[in-house]
Amino acid sequence: MKCLLCLCLLLAVLCAVTHCRHEDVCHEVNNTNLQDGTENLLTHKCDKQGSNYADFVFRFYKQAISKEADENVFFSPMSISTAFAMLAVGAKSTTLSQIFGGLGFDNLTEARVGDIHNSFHKVLSVMNCADANITVNIGNAIFTATGYELQESFLQNTKQFYDAEFFSSDFHEPEEAKKQINKYVEEKTKGKIPELVGHLDPSTVLVLVNYIYFKAAWEKSFDPLRTYEDDFFVNTNASVRVNMMQRDSIFNAYYDQDLSCKVIELPYQGTARALLILPDDGKMKQVEDALSKETLCKWDNKLMTRRLNLHLPKFSISGSYDVKNLFKNMGITEVFSSNADLSGISGSRNLQVSEAIHKALLEVDEAGTEAAGATAIILNRVLFPSDTIKFNRPFIILISDKQTGTTFFMGKIVDPTKK
Repeated sequence: MKCLLCLCLLLAVLCAVTHCRHEDVCHEVNNTNLQDGTENLLTHKCDKQGSNYADFVFRFYKQAISKEADENVFFSPMSISTAFAMLAVGAKSTTLSQIFGGLGFDNLTEARVGDIHNSFHKVLSVMNCADANITVNIGNAIFTATGYELQESFLQNTKQFYDAEFFSSDFHEPEEAKKQINKYVEEKTKGKIPELVGHLDPSTVLVLVNYIYFKAAWEKSFDPLRTYEDDFFVNTNASVRVNMMQRDSIFNAYYDQDLSCKVIELPYQGTARALLILPDDGKMKQVEDALSKETLCKWDNKLMTRRLNLHLPKFSISGSYDVKNLFKNMGITEVFSSNADLSGISGSRNLQVSEAIHKALLEVDEAGTEAAGATAIILNRVLFPSDTIKFNRPFIILISDKQTGTTFFMGKIVDPTKK
């Protein structure tokens, strides 16, 4: 009988909140980590061919919306891919190539696999070393059945590349093991994910966990006194009442005539930014079908400085996903079957992944303090009179880091009043 390996992926994200503190001790990391001569395979490159990792974000999004076409969607591609990349440390043969192929990495040589793990290590190190204006805590943990022996190479490599913490758990007492894991998760996510794991099988031998917690203030805050109640049109036949924030300011913006959508960049303090995509009425599917690395590069290249009167709803949404089923539709199947080769973990082929869980949370409000250096007016660009852009219908959000070129989170806001 195959032993079970539960792969749990989780995320807590808190956006636009004041009093961001750098609470964790930062590794000695600086910008040279990203420019040390080796290729960062996690960043999306517009000027040359890199890996297809950036398209994994959009492929997963399209799988998620295929199950929930008219529901809120929110997930962390960084969290999901990190957990599976850590699992891949112990994968071999077709299992390994399927995992990395599904994440957008092909041409797998031994050197290429090493480059992938190095890229994750590099990005995780820099993300955990954010400045005082932003808190990004991302980490990994492995809960192992008492007495279950792991391969020394698996222990060393997950520690080296993913800085994994190791814990012993008594899975013969599923309720106690569940409490142990959920308590760890709750603490790491500042209480935002109080119960990640709902059930554990007594035959479980390993639980892999990835968490990410993001907290940042807008570069320029919204004035709470200007927030007002307004309609948000969930669809053509229904609307809900929301608290609508507004700010008249300078933004980087673009209207994509080919896809009929507005794109607004909303920076946080530090190096993170939110990209808000507002399709015209009836054009959401058209925009979603076109989502790709190339489309994102096009938008980034076309953003222009404009004065806008931006109206954005306050909201708090969450997402919960059965990654196992979504990944199967993306061609990652063997790791969930009795044919899985995870012999790099234990030394024998008696492991398969029974569950892969991902939970995510996003909260957005007015808060934040102005950065010391206000947005500069770029010379030789004409500033037009203020145009009003109101996010009062379903829209897409991407939260990414400019320094590492990676996407932290992605989602679609269909109903801001639904948790």
